[in-house]
Amino acid sequence: MRKRTGAILAMAAMLSGCGGSDSGNISTGGSTPSPTPTASTGCSLRERQDWAASQLREWYLFPDTLPATLSPAAYTTVDDYIDALTATARSQRKDRFFTYLTSIKAEDAYYASGSSAGFGLRFALDQSGRRLFAAEAFEGAPGLAAGIDRGTEIVAIGTTSANLRTVSAIIAAEGTAGLTNALGPDTVGTARVMQVSDAAGTRTVTVTKADFSLLPVSTRYGAKIIQDGGQSVGYINLRTFIKTAEPALKTAFADFRAKGVTRVIIDLRYNGGGLIETAEYLGDLLGGARSTSEVFDYVTFRTEKASNNTTRFFAPKAESIAPTRIAFIGTGGTASASELVINAFTPYLHTNAGLIGTNTYGKPVGQIALDKEACDDRLRVVALATQNAARNGNYYDGLASTVEASCQASDEIAYQLGDPLESSTRQALNFLAGRSCTPITGDASARSLRTSTARQDLLIPDRPGTAQRDVPGLF
Repeated sequence: MRKRTGAILAMAAMLSGCGGSDSGNISTGGSTPSPTPTASTGCSLRERQDWAASQLREWYLFPDTLPATLSPAAYTTVDDYIDALTATARSQRKDRFFTYLTSIKAEDAYYASGSSAGFGLRFALDQSGRRLFAAEAFEGAPGLAAGIDRGTEIVAIGTTSANLRTVSAIIAAEGTAGLTNALGPDTVGTARVMQVSDAAGTRTVTVTKADFSLLPVSTRYGAKIIQDGGQSVGYINLRTFIKTAEPALKTAFADFRAKGVTRVIIDLRYNGGGLIETAEYLGDLLGGARSTSEVFDYVTFRTEKASNNTTRFFAPKAESIAPTRIAFIGTGGTASASELVINAFTPYLHTNAGLIGTNTYGKPVGQIALDKEACDDRLRVVALATQNAARNGNYYDGLASTVEASCQASDEIAYQLGDPLESSTRQALNFLAGRSCTPITGDASARSLRTSTARQDLLIPDRPGTAQRDVPGLF
């Protein structure tokens, strides 16, 4: 995942935002406590900077890394000042741009319903860094309606057909930031002309950004049963951990349970995280064999805030299944809440819970939401750490070194997600069937997505919005 967000280029991150547990505010991206919104109404740059600094000094999980004093005078934005305050923790890989300022309204809309404005396409660059592809297209959004889907190459971009610029020319002149600029702001009505190429041929289409509700579980391929060697395997592709995922997950698991499914693929390859609450919900659906006295996760704050620590036990539901083997598909873009779920099952299933694909991002921490309502400012502060029942939460370099079983696989966009012919899905089926494989090695920046021979990294803007943090590569 790599750009500034650190968890995104090899595809990327947040707990309830890149991980979290939710009291509406926690995310691995989110927040456990619900601090009272600040009463101050001042919204000058200095007042907002001072407010952000005071929140960090009260809640930050790594207070010893904050500078004793740091004047905001040299910084022209709140974001730049936050970056300077958290620079030491970032250099230690503890906070890779997980602490940031966002909009209360935009974030609430996303976590409540997946609301976002854009093309509804997830973009990725090939290994050469000169070709742009759609890695995923979201239902109900303009991109898919225009005929762009997984595997479509974006050859050129312009505001009209007369000023189309090739992707390679844009990158040569401006780097990948030039592509973000070429795709335009995430505002309703922003239109772009694209020359695209796929199995249907090369053509020019116009796509206009619109508001759409991102479905966390695709209606096309997000939940299904795959037949493999006479065995029924449940497949779930979860795009992000938001509340609206729960009904689709419930329905899918009810079907798995009715059909006696005990082997499951949980595809989290692009899932950058989200609400801890939703991660725990998925854990409960997978926890049919777990008792209510068994720990799903521990959430811990710094010493002065230990009263907020929580222990979450499994709470099996009527739809829960008792899997004998689980294959978790992950990449460097798998972060936070996604990693929380994978980590939670290692102490119980051991080598029967495998990581398939590449190493994950490495985000065993989560954020809380601190609001300055008068300014529409929400400060996401890394304030909590997560651990599994074995008290393991030390995977800042990804889960490959802590899971007890793993299998290397590429992410092959020549096939749709969940297609048994697609490399990661095929390897997940092999793992579930007990077939041999090569374990994952390398760090979380390992690139894995390929089209025939090319590998890709998700395209991430320098300062992603809420949806782009949890759904890396989204435009």
